[in-house]
Amino acid sequence: MQVSRRTLIAAASSAVAAVILIGGFLLLQGDAKPAPGKSSPTATRTALMSPFTGEPIKSLGPELIVKIDNVAQARPPTGLTKADVVYLLPVEGGLSRIFAVFSSHIPPLIGPVRSAREEDIELLRQFGTPAFAFSGAQPRLLPVVERARIVNLYAGIVGGYYRDLSRIEPYNLYARTRQLLAEAPHASRATDIGFRFGPAPAGGKPVSSYSVSYPAAAFTFRWSSAGRRWLVWMDGKPAYATEGGQLGGRTVVVQYVRVATSGFLELGIRPPFANTVGSGSAVVLRDGRSYQVRWSRPDADGGTVFTLPTGQRMPFARGQVWVVYGYGPGSAR
Repeated sequence: MQVSRRTLIAAASSAVAAVILIGGFLLLQGDAKPAPGKSSPTATRTALMSPFTGEPIKSLGPELIVKIDNVAQARPPTGLTKADVVYLLPVEGGLSRIFAVFSSHIPPLIGPVRSAREEDIELLRQFGTPAFAFSGAQPRLLPVVERARIVNLYAGIVGGYYRDLSRIEPYNLYARTRQLLAEAPHASRATDIGFRFGPAPAGGKPVSSYSVSYPAAAFTFRWSSAGRRWLVWMDGKPAYATEGGQLGGRTVVVQYVRVATSGFLELGIRPPFANTVGSGSAVVLRDGRSYQVRWSRPDADGGTVFTLPTGQRMPFARGQVWVVYGYGPGSAR
């Protein structure tokens, strides 16, 4: 039987079309799980997002958490613009310190590094086994911090720290992060601490600024429509970074907690202890609006969930998050 050239071309075209259709089906089915131990070359890849900022990342980096001083003599800080999450915590004298979480981007230098407080231990537990960099603690508290579930980067036992002689002590201790991370090969990777990210929900109240105060410290967050973030003022002055620019985040959470007192004295007085386990009210600032929410963290080993009055999770704007622990009902001042 003789087959014409036209017939052969038609048959070949049909075969190619069939392959294309099959290939298209395989691509559409890319979400199907490959066999154990094997990867599917046609699987659709989902972008990896940081659980701390909601931004795309190449991989989950190690968690490096650093205690940073926050009094006037310690400003401006170094490296803070690269933090994923910036926590403001009350300390003795009505002042504050910074608990900065780095993972997505780790700057070469961070500081000035200062000492730990008892409230840090409770906050650290939600991060798994993070690398924790701090300058020390009062003698009774130091062994408690060192026994906590951390990779211990106490300045008294590891390298990577130096004194900047252009500043006065104790506000001049800085950390070289490459060396610190070399001391912490087993630090846990970035993990879910309860944050959710996405488009702004309906509602909210338009606000241009929001202020929070401690007995001897004050913070104001002012919305910058040009920068699409909340710029930070501390004690009535713009808060700058040594690397340039004013500090600020895309989302600010003012979380009202019961602030009690620690059992570990500092200079003869009981410093504050912010109870970050429990539940209460909070205000979330994003996109020039404020949202009244509830926070809940029933277990110290778990993260904090923020919910709207509807019961839905409150989505944050993608980018750096600031969390300020405010004095809630039942607090001791």
